Amino acid sequence: LAFCRGRVVRVPKGPLIRVVGTEVVIPCSVSDYDGPSEQNFDWEFSRETDFVRIVSTWDSTFTSEEYQKRVGHGDIKLRRSSNDAVELVIRNIQPTDQGRYKCSTPSTDATVQGNYDAEVQVKVISDGLSVSGSKARSSMSLRLSEGDSFKLRCSAITTSPEHTHLHVTWQIKSGSTWRDILSLTHEGKFQPGSGYEERYRNGDIRLDTGANDTYRLSVSQASSVDGGAYRCLVSEWVRGADSSWQKIQEKSVEIASVAIQRTDVVISTSNVSVTERDSLDLTCNITTDRSGIFQAEVMWYFSVSPDDTLSDAQLLLSMDHDSVVSDSTLISLSHVDRNSYRLLVRDVDVEDSGYYFCQAAVWVPLHNGSWHKVVERTSAPVSVVVTALEPDYEVFLNASKTPKFSDDPTELNCRITNAQDTEANIRFTVSWYYRQHLPSDDVVAEELLATMDADWTLLLGDRSRERTQNGEIIFSKKAVDTFSLRIQWTSESDRGDYFCVISAWSRHRNNSWVKRKDVTSPSVSIFWATQDYTLTVEAVKLKPFFVAGHTFEMTCKVSSKNIKTPRYSVLITAEKPLTDQSNPNGTTRIISLNQDSVVRLEDWTDQTRVDGVVLEKVQENEFRYRMYQTQISDAGLYRCVVTAWSPGGGGMWREAVNGLSNPIQIDFQTSGPVFNVSVHSDNPTIYQGELADLLCIVTMEGMALEPDDMSFDVSWFAVRSFALDREPVLLASLDRRGIVTQSRRNGSSDLSLERISPLEFRLRVHGCEDHDFGNHYCVVTPWVRSATGVWQREPDIKAKPIFLSVKMDVLNAFKYPLLIGIGLATVIGLLSCLIGYCSSRWCCKKEVQETRRERRRLMSMEMD
Repeated sequence: LAFCRGRVVRVPKGPLIRVVGTEVVIPCSVSDYDGPSEQNFDWEFSRETDFVRIVSTWDSTFTSEEYQKRVGHGDIKLRRSSNDAVELVIRNIQPTDQGRYKCSTPSTDATVQGNYDAEVQVKVISDGLSVSGSKARSSMSLRLSEGDSFKLRCSAITTSPEHTHLHVTWQIKSGSTWRDILSLTHEGKFQPGSGYEERYRNGDIRLDTGANDTYRLSVSQASSVDGGAYRCLVSEWVRGADSSWQKIQEKSVEIASVAIQRTDVVISTSNVSVTERDSLDLTCNITTDRSGIFQAEVMWYFSVSPDDTLSDAQLLLSMDHDSVVSDSTLISLSHVDRNSYRLLVRDVDVEDSGYYFCQAAVWVPLHNGSWHKVVERTSAPVSVVVTALEPDYEVFLNASKTPKFSDDPTELNCRITNAQDTEANIRFTVSWYYRQHLPSDDVVAEELLATMDADWTLLLGDRSRERTQNGEIIFSKKAVDTFSLRIQWTSESDRGDYFCVISAWSRHRNNSWVKRKDVTSPSVSIFWATQDYTLTVEAVKLKPFFVAGHTFEMTCKVSSKNIKTPRYSVLITAEKPLTDQSNPNGTTRIISLNQDSVVRLEDWTDQTRVDGVVLEKVQENEFRYRMYQTQISDAGLYRCVVTAWSPGGGGMWREAVNGLSNPIQIDFQTSGPVFNVSVHSDNPTIYQGELADLLCIVTMEGMALEPDDMSFDVSWFAVRSFALDREPVLLASLDRRGIVTQSRRNGSSDLSLERISPLEFRLRVHGCEDHDFGNHYCVVTPWVRSATGVWQREPDIKAKPIFLSVKMDVLNAFKYPLLIGIGLATVIGLLSCLIGYCSSRWCCKKEVQETRRERRRLMSMEMD
């Protein structure tokens, strides 16, 4: 296959049909050329055979003498559209210009290939298009009302010898420009202009053809935008040789000038101000020059904002075109005259303040007796302000009861005085406030105590909610004009300024309540002078010297100041030596007596001496403590902790101040033995599952005792850490009577505690586990029998801890799993061999049958 490439010059396919007197534009382009991008063109014309040079883009002397005048006047010219295309423009073409036009391009190619010129035939026909307006007059003026209908006509005919089509367009002049309304194209299609599509679909704009080549524009529901000059624009089209449509000429004629009288809707007044309970009177006027029969439909709307749309506004009342008014009790709508409609709102309220506007629609009768809405307008909103009738009154606050001391009652009365202009639908409520009293000028925000809403529902503030629910604060209404606040037991935190706010509420037509006015009373100060509470406690030891086994007795005398009718609660405490292990903190709470004289044992744990301590009230301010059969372990400092109470609200007692007495010491001078305790283990490092032996050994120094004259309470503890930084855990205990008590354990190991000698106690841990490790120690409480036969408890003695380490026995841990694994592997192997032997012996046996062969001897040749 060979591929050829060369210059191509193109002109439109002819013939080109043009109307005499119009402008002709013939394009010419070149492609697939070499050389510079901008190409030159020569145009020539021929009526018969010879071509006459017309114009050139590169040679000014190219034009022949016949065309020099027309080219010089610009009637014939070349217009370059690109580097490779030009247009030949001939204005006011004449019949003599009919013929063949040739476009040539000088060669800039390296080799000559392709075509360098092209011709097109131009045919000039006579002007046969005629466009005219109404037969009565060339241009008319119409004055219409908004919503009317009108029709305009124009006539268009052509006598062209060619087969041409007409394109008719109705236009309106807006300002200095013409806009398309509706067109009937040369292809027979209707085409609405921009902005007229909706009206065309609704049938308000139509274009109809009639007899005598007339084209009628019908406009219904005329609006203000339809006012202006109308013309009929007709263009003539012909189909070219390439089947494309070409416009050959265009003519227009002005038909009419239409003026539309706008229908306006206005409210007779602008901004209105009325007083509450008066009447509101508004009039809606419809401005129109319509003289025929019509009816108006009127609707009144209300809105709280001037920018609200009809969908957001509230419809008050309406009257249709049959003069039927919607029902309303307080609002009426009446027809004053032909174009005026009155809205009357009786007994207006504050909630009627807002913006009012009316919407009016004009209806006209049709030939079939039905009514047709031609126009609808909405007025500008009118502002209406309703001035409220505020009641006039004053508020006075006084204190009928003021406290002199703490817990005294306080009562405040808030009274309404000089009330004027108060109607039956006015209701008063109260709000109570508290402001802390400061001696300086600092501003303190008030706190809401309680408030009432319109239906007298009490709403409590955070400051008074709990006390009001407990009955300590009471809010009440004593009379129609008096509200009361009572604090049953006033505390120091209640000192400050109090004031009340009386609110006036007005009832609306819908039975809702709206606050109209607030009046604040002068403040009342609640204050009383106070002094600091003082409390003095003195402890006295009644017996200066005693020995173990005797009774210890001391009294506590209390004196107080600035406390109203006080009562006292007493607590006896003992500060033991730090060597006492029963209480590591050093202070023990023994017995207490509250302000109601109820005695309670606190931390007294000696079950053998439950009744050994007594606390009683001797006088109102004197208390006595006794401890029977004292023991050496009771040595320490004893004090009285006294709390003064004053009467509080609701029969309750309020703590006022605390006091601590001087210490009273109990000290015993003894010459008995001194006990020491130690812990020993032959093997502190053991393996899991083994037995751990721990010995608690008691030794004596000084005076020797018989085994029957001493006994011991032994308790074993463990600390599950290396650094003794955790709480000790009680393992087991053995009292002096030989009763063993064990604590609950989570593991599988077990404990046993036994006495193996008078001074040795053994703790055994059976089947030790890893969680049994840690520091282990024992605490021993010696008991010694005195010469009088009384057992005396000695201070607790703590031994130095010993660390018990539990290790894992690797061989024993893996012995049984290994034996079980080897046994299972052996059994599985033997079972596998047995299954294989049985399968090969009975299941997979194959019988082989051999083919029997006949044995024949060779015959001798003689026999053969």
